[in-house]
Amino acid sequence: SPSVRSFVSDPHTGIVGERGQPIVNLADSRAENTRQHIVELTHEDTQQVLESCREVSMGDHHEVRAEDVNLKRLGAVLAMAHDNEIDNFEDLLMLKGVGPRTLKSLALVSEVIHGDASRFEDPARFSFAVGGKDGRPHPIDKQALDETIEHLQDSVEKSKLGYNEKSKALKRLHHATRHIETTRAPEAHLDELENAEWQHAEDHDGMTFAGKVIPGVTRAIFSLQNSLLYGKQGDKSN
Repeated sequence: SPSVRSFVSDPHTGIVGERGQPIVNLADSRAENTRQHIVELTHEDTQQVLESCREVSMGDHHEVRAEDVNLKRLGAVLAMAHDNEIDNFEDLLMLKGVGPRTLKSLALVSEVIHGDASRFEDPARFSFAVGGKDGRPHPIDKQALDETIEHLQDSVEKSKLGYNEKSKALKRLHHATRHIETTRAPEAHLDELENAEWQHAEDHDGMTFAGKVIPGVTRAIFSLQNSLLYGKQGDKSN
C-alpha cells in the first residue's frame, strides 16, 4: 500500500479477526522503545540475559501445581507411554525394549525438539520427564534418565554418520503423542501422578540430591523443607 511507511511501525490501518488471547503488538508505533530495547539485548552478555529471564518468569512457589501444567498435554504423553499397544508403537519408533517410563521421557524430549513455541507455555510439564534432584515433582528415575540419554546420544552419533532413523523416530513419537492429545483428549490427574511417581521412586531407588529415596522419610523431609522455604501448597500470600 502507498500509505505504508514502515513494515515494523503501524504497517496496517486495521486488523480483522476473531478476538483471542492478549498479544504483544511489536508493530505498534508505541512499541518503538520496546523494539529498540530488544535490539539492545542482542548486544548484552548472553548469560546475564538468560539469568534475568529466569528470574522474571519463575513463580513464587516451588512445587508443581495443576495451574502450572497443561494436564491434557501431559495426559497425552502418559497415554502414549502406557498404551496397551505399546509394542506396536515401539516397532514403529524403532525403540524396541524401551519401557513406558523411558518412553514418557522421550516423548517429552521429542516435544522440546520438534514442538512449536506454543507447546512451551507450561514448562513445568517437562519436569515430569525424569523428575528433579530436589524431589519436585518427584525424585529422579535414574533408569529412565540413563536410557533417555543413551537413546539421544545414539541418535546424535548415528545422525552424524547419515543414519537418521532414530531422529525420525523421535519426530514420529511427537506426532503420535499430538494425535492422542487431539483424538482421545486424556487428562492427567496431578496428585495421583505425583503419588504414583513417588511410590515408584521408593520402590526402585529413586534419587535426589540427598541420595537414594528412603521410603516414608525422604518425601516427608522434602515436603517440610519446601513448605518452610516457599510456603504451604495453595498458600497465595507469598
